Amino acid sequence: MFDPLLPPEVALTLESSPVALRAARTHGKETTRHPAYPDRPGPERAHLREAARKARKGGGVDPFTVFATIAFLLIVAGLTNMSGLLMAAVAVGVVAAVRQGVLDGANRGARRRLRIAMEYGDRYVLPEDLDRNCRELLRRAQDATDSVLASQINREGLIDTIDNRVTLPEETWRIAQQLARLSAMTAEHQRIVPRDLPTEAESAFAPYTAALDAAFESLSSRVQALEEYAWQVHRADQIYRAFQQLEVLKKRTPEYERLLADILRDEPFTDQVEQMSDRAEQVRELFQRSIDRARQAGAHLLDTRPADPSVPPPDTGNDGTGPASSPPA
Repeated sequence: MFDPLLPPEVALTLESSPVALRAARTHGKETTRHPAYPDRPGPERAHLREAARKARKGGGVDPFTVFATIAFLLIVAGLTNMSGLLMAAVAVGVVAAVRQGVLDGANRGARRRLRIAMEYGDRYVLPEDLDRNCRELLRRAQDATDSVLASQINREGLIDTIDNRVTLPEETWRIAQQLARLSAMTAEHQRIVPRDLPTEAESAFAPYTAALDAAFESLSSRVQALEEYAWQVHRADQIYRAFQQLEVLKKRTPEYERLLADILRDEPFTDQVEQMSDRAEQVRELFQRSIDRARQAGAHLLDTRPADPSVPPPDTGNDGTGPASSPPA
């Protein structure tokens, strides 16, 4: 999970460098920025160089290659004259130079990716940063966000209580950060609290355990609000597709009227035509109610999110619910 506010070029580099991300966590546990420790200062250049040195692979001299090269030149010397040996030595030198150039380029790229991963270590959350329960909670939050963003009514701008493309990824990222912090504190708590805790001392440790449980419950409530919003959007999406299909049939209403007129010449068919129109209107009203419920779920999502003074409130219009969108005709 990456911070959605990362510069695009940095985000692209990090997303394509999973090895560098894990190396940054492994080689800089105490010095690299981390989402669980927002107050930790960034890594110094010395730490970056040391981590890059540890993580670099393939930059040394391979003993097998050295011995193989010497053996090759000795064989050539035994089978040819001095000119043949000289040509073989030149060929070996060219191959070695090309190989070293390729390795140097790869090492420079690896060092650059590792440096970026360490500098932006607090702007991404890895699966290993979370315990099992927190990983599952983050997965649910990401699934809910992806469901809303992929919905047809979201793509067509029919739900506008919140700016989904901005607010939902930011909320999911905040949840990921807090889950990483909770996982780190839970692991620390488990290391500190003895397993064979005396019964007389349990009450002294209970408030700390309760604080961790309360934090997890709070994050669970926020994820449930996301899931409720995603469910309402999903239902509205289904009704919207049915509404679109019904609109296609409405355009063919005259054909159905002629069919009834031709087949039921002697029987009244006014009731059937009226039922077509009434049911089309019922679906339209049902769709509008679904959109309204999705908007209400979005507003509830904003209510459950903790206030962040650095983030300005969304522009929701004079009535606080945003401009109403009506279904297409």
